[in-house]
Amino acid sequence: MNIIYNKIFLEHDTGVHPENKKRLECLGAIPETTIENGEKYLELYHTKKYIQRVKEACSRSERLDSETVTCPRSYDAACYAVGAAVMSSQSNDFALVRPPGHHAYPNQSSGFCIFNNIAIAVQKKVTEGKKVMIFDFDAHLGDGTCKFFYNTDKVLYWSLHQFPAFPGFGDVDEIGEGKGKGYTINVPLPAESGDDIYMNAVEALMPIAEQFNPDIVAVSAGFDGHHKDTLLNLRLSVNTYYKLGRLLSTKFKNVFATLEGGYNTDTLPQCLFNFLDGVNNHTMRFKEEPTDSRIIVFDEFESRLVRLENILSQFWKL
Repeated sequence: MNIIYNKIFLEHDTGVHPENKKRLECLGAIPETTIENGEKYLELYHTKKYIQRVKEACSRSERLDSETVTCPRSYDAACYAVGAAVMSSQSNDFALVRPPGHHAYPNQSSGFCIFNNIAIAVQKKVTEGKKVMIFDFDAHLGDGTCKFFYNTDKVLYWSLHQFPAFPGFGDVDEIGEGKGKGYTINVPLPAESGDDIYMNAVEALMPIAEQFNPDIVAVSAGFDGHHKDTLLNLRLSVNTYYKLGRLLSTKFKNVFATLEGGYNTDTLPQCLFNFLDGVNNHTMRFKEEPTDSRIIVFDEFESRLVRLENILSQFWKL
């Protein structure tokens, strides 16, 4: 898995804001990739009215919502982020992009996200007849992505996220509707969950992913679950991101990813490069002491996991 990156993503200027260009600058000198403009793919997910609204708002540097900032170059950066995500889905690479995407809905922005990069890339694969699993390990639920694929059995959406937290959804009983019932897996992690809880959850539910047997795995790679991240209260070490990359590449043949969250610019590079090392079966570059969870947190997690497994056992063998 290689990195797909272009300096145009630095031109989305958000000023003093958690989602700013330092999130990519902190990674050092990343070789640039020639990226296609993803504007032609936007209507796979977004409405024409919303696309036009974004274009106009960016031209005036207007906020799309209380949290999502724009500047005159934001529209182009967001379109190229979509293009990078689509490219990564074709080459099994990592789209190192901003703005992120998984909170964006077809007709509205949300949570720093303008266009839903991962959902567009996945929907393109679905139109090509592929069966896709979305593995969203950003510590916020990717509510835009989750909602869009909530009624289909062609996409398995699996998210591990802190709950309760923004955006306020993602409890165990949110499992899809209609043909998609059973194809959404929301794993609500209690605050202060550590490495032990996280990997327990992944291993407990991996049999569902294997039974679904996707043609391709799309990863919403957010690194805000790290214990030093500024927006949430999970306690993951950099080791877990290596383990996730290793596990995904061992279990599945085709895996691509796109950057979502991760706001501590000191630790984001370690998390990202550890994930890539895991996928690529390289030695883990960065190590920390593993984190464990207090008994009260583990008890709450186990209660939630039992509820989730009971619900999903109607649809899958666990």
